[in-house]
Amino acid sequence: MHFYELIQKQTKNKKTRIYVDMDGVIASYDIGKPYDFENKRPLTTNIKTLSKINNLENTELFILSICKKDSQIKKNNWLDKYDPFFQKDKNIIIYKKNNPNLSSKELKLNYLKSLKTDNQIILIDDDNEIIKTIKDNAKNIILYQDSELTD
Repeated sequence: MHFYELIQKQTKNKKTRIYVDMDGVIASYDIGKPYDFENKRPLTTNIKTLSKINNLENTELFILSICKKDSQIKKNNWLDKYDPFFQKDKNIIIYKKNNPNLSSKELKLNYLKSLKTDNQIILIDDDNEIIKTIKDNAKNIILYQDSELTD
């Protein structure tokens, strides 16, 4: 409830886009099986919190995830099954094969910096390297570690 109330206050009078990572934030992340998306366990506490946030006025939820292999379809299928409140046109899944020389942190940073919007931007991620990179290079983005979702 704490995170919901925090976001509610932050978005009260500001249009806000919230970008949510998948692996480790709404789906379990097994380092030994990182591409096994069909069998990832949904992190239901986080999903319930995001579902409530999705209903807040002035707030839009987006997925911002990196696909290291050709598993974009599997990620979209997983979202349809466990998180149907995420709208398909707001699922931003960046295919790493199309950007072989860039790391995940660079891909997310580049995407977020490319946004042309007056909306407040929030990113929820579990990767400390991504959070640090965005903090250092995109000062206008509000960052939250995935652990904030859980009370």
